[in-house]
Amino acid sequence: MAESVASILESDAKGETAEIYADIRKVLGTSVVNLIWRNLATMPGALPWTWSTVRPLYLGAAPLHAEAVRRGIALPEWPDFSADTLLAAGIDESDQGIIRNVLDSYQYTNALALVVLSALLAHYEPRPADAVTPAVTAPKPSGTRIPELPPMDALDPEVAALVEELNSFGEDAEPQLIASMYRHLAYWPSYLALLRTMLAPLQRDGRLNTLTLSTRALGHAHGAVLASHLKPSTPPDTLKGALASCRLFVEHPIARMTGLCALIRRATPQ
Repeated sequence: MAESVASILESDAKGETAEIYADIRKVLGTSVVNLIWRNLATMPGALPWTWSTVRPLYLGAAPLHAEAVRRGIALPEWPDFSADTLLAAGIDESDQGIIRNVLDSYQYTNALALVVLSALLAHYEPRPADAVTPAVTAPKPSGTRIPELPPMDALDPEVAALVEELNSFGEDAEPQLIASMYRHLAYWPSYLALLRTMLAPLQRDGRLNTLTLSTRALGHAHGAVLASHLKPSTPPDTLKGALASCRLFVEHPIARMTGLCALIRRATPQ
């Protein structure tokens, strides 16, 4: 399964796009630019308009709302991995540290993207939402670099198949996008295998779909609060496509992985 949306890779970005990518990394304190931004870069005017519109949220109230989402996710109870389990699977302490960095990076940026892009959608497509309040404090981005994202066609066939299977967990529609987190974790196939063993029963009994739905609702509620902070300039002609892209990402991979990453991070030893 290949990604079904076009994107401009960080390595291929030039001019204004490269400058915006650099600013995204700086503002988010991350070493990678997520696919949603790389997809918007393919639509004339969409990336600069969307980023300039939501950037103040990242620097303002969004981190407190994102932290409220992280704390409010109702995770299913399930056994964690022991340190010995990971060592026995050939994942040494150094690799465990890198895995934790990958998970922490996604846990930080996914919740932020969920509330910020939900705010943009709520501004243009308002609908009822539950009453919510932001957290009192929020963590700062770690700034830790994580490995480069491997392309799907660079993975061994069995690892790519495992990534695709994991990508279907917690999804209530036909998956159209492969979550980058699983591809980042493909450097450690045995870890992916452990994740599959842990998550398969939760997928089978519907608890992962419930997790996605509840996380999606949380994101919408916090986004509705943040929507009043937005002051968008005149949108580009590609507004309809940009909103459709944001909706696809928010309702599916971002909402799904905000919940799943929290569950996986809890299961992984400190």
